[in-house]
Formats: sequence, structure tokens, C-alpha cells
Amino acid sequence: MRRKTRQISIGWVKVGGDAPIVVQSMTSTKTHQVEETLSQINRLAKAGCEIIRVAVPHREDLEALPDIVKNSPIPVIADVHFAPSYAFGSMEAGVHGIRINPGNIGKEEIVRDIVQEAKRKGVAIRIGVNSGSLERDLLEKYGYPRAEALFESAMRWSEKFEKWGFYNFKVSIKSSDVLENIRANELFAQHTDIPLHIGITEAGMGLKGIVKSSVGIGILLYKGIGDTIRVSLTDDPEVEVETAYAILQSLGLRRRGIEIVACPTCGRIEVDLPKVVKEVEEKLKGLEKPLKVAIMGCVVNAIGEAREADLGLACGRGFAWLFKEGKPIKRVSEEEMVQALLEEVLNYDGKGKV
Repeated sequence: MRRKTRQISIGWVKVGGDAPIVVQSMTSTKTHQVEETLSQINRLAKAGCEIIRVAVPHREDLEALPDIVKNSPIPVIADVHFAPSYAFGSMEAGVHGIRINPGNIGKEEIVRDIVQEAKRKGVAIRIGVNSGSLERDLLEKYGYPRAEALFESAMRWSEKFEKWGFYNFKVSIKSSDVLENIRANELFAQHTDIPLHIGITEAGMGLKGIVKSSVGIGILLYKGIGDTIRVSLTDDPEVEVETAYAILQSLGLRRRGIEIVACPTCGRIEVDLPKVVKEVEEKLKGLEKPLKVAIMGCVVNAIGEAREADLGLACGRGFAWLFKEGKPIKRVSEEEMVQALLEEVLNYDGKGKV
């Protein structure tokens, strides 16, 4: 069961409460390059990104924010570190949220001033806590950025925000250590109803980064923890969004696009299954239908799995049976099967089984 949290607003997007788990990412462009940044934001929004964060490390990035906010199709969060003036400037520029790590902002009274300004302007705040921004006293107390230190920092600042009368905030507690990350978020979830943004920081690139993120995020989501996620990869941000939805879909938490089920390769397969699956995935990419499509390569699993899907192919040697809602409807040749499946997908008017 998903943890009950209070709901906050980041622009027009709700986070927490009964809202769906929100997918977000961060631009990889230089923010001051407005055209390139907006182009990437639009691509990410099309891919399913619901909130976007942009880096604001320099004055020129701050000056670009009004144009970006005005033209972005999704709410914009300004990522601010070390420079309180950029937090105030970002809010003046109209951003829907700011991300700060209070531990690297400096004096508590400056953080309080930022919070009070956010309250006046209706801007959401994300409290960021990670190993690189822990307060010195916590590092001295625990020796290294262990889960308990991250948890204590998150609780410290959350309690201050609430004492200052500000509640439109979420917390992210991130570590590159999957187990410490999970433990820190578990501790926080046990003590508050504050929405959590979850992810594995510095997960890396390629398969290893995807696996590391999927394990860490997936375990937390399975435990009911997490109201919004970002998959942090050394890759194109669109891959982050695609991976986020794959994680959510695997747990039955969100659906986006068509789910393709395919059997693993083995000696029983009678067709070039990887080629068939890749071709179907490419042709169906971006199609928004809540369908489950099975592409099975041999008779052992084929009929059963194809029957479980809305549509499916049960492949044999040189042919395939095309299934619809559990029933075979047509026998097609190997050369025809992909096109036959695509036509059924495009014409499918059922509600789907999943």
C-alpha cells in the first residue's frame, strides 16, 4: 500500500496524496541557451516528463528563466546551489518550484528568508539532502553520510520549514549507495507525511545505471514510498523518462504506451525474435494505447502468454498465430506477421486487460 502523504502543488501538477507518482527529469543543456533548453523540454514532455528541473549556476542562466517558464509546457523547477540570490531571482522569474540543499546555502536565516518568499509567491520547494550537502555537525556525529545522518538532516530542515509556516515542499534524500538510500527514505517515511522525491543519485550510465536506479527506486516504490521520481543517468534525459515509466509500469503504478511482453532467447525459438521485437517496438514507439502485446517465439510459452495479452503473436517455424483477447484470429506467414500485428494494434478499440 502506498504511503499516505499530504499533497503539494508544483505549478499545476499535484504531488503526493492521491495524485499519480509524478515523473520528472532535468535538462542537460546550458540553461541560458534558451532555444536549445526549450527544445529539450518539449521533447521530454512529449516522452512523458511531467516536471522539469533546470540548472541555475550562473547569472546568465537566471536571466533566461522568464522565457523558459513562459514557454515550457510543464512546470519548471530552478536548481539552485550556494547562491541564495539565485533562489530569490528564480522565484522573481516565475518558476513553479526551486530545489535547494539547505546544507550548502549557509546561514539558517537566509534559508528562512527563501522559504518566506516562496510562501508569498506560491512557489514549491524541494529540500535536497545528499552526502555532498550534509551539515558538518552531522558528518562529525556519524563519521560518514550514512542513512541516519541523511535522515536527521532531512528531519531537521523539514521541522524548520513547518515551524516557519511553510508546507508546500517535498523532500529528496539521495545517495549513490542503494542500501543507504533505501534505509534513509524508510526512516523519513516512518516519521512524516511529507511527500518524497526518490531516486539514486550518480547512478552512472548505460545498463549499470539503469539497473542500479531500477533496484533502488523499485524497492522503495514496492514499499509504498515515493511520490515523484527521477532516474538520474549519465545519458540523454529522455532515457531517464523512459526508464522511469518502465519501473512504474513493472509495478503496476503507471501506464504509458504499449507494454510489450517477449520471451527470452533459447534454442526452442523458431524465428529471429530479437529482430521482430525490435521492429515492433520501433513502430509502436510513442503510440498511446493501454495495451499489452505479447511476442512469443515458440509453442511452449506462446499460446498461454499470447492469450494473457490484448494482442499477441505465437510464432512457429515460418508462421505465427495472431491472437486477440485470448483467441487466435489469423494464421500469418513470418514475412507478414509484424505488419499484421501492427494493423491490429492500430485498429484495436477494446479497453485492454491491464
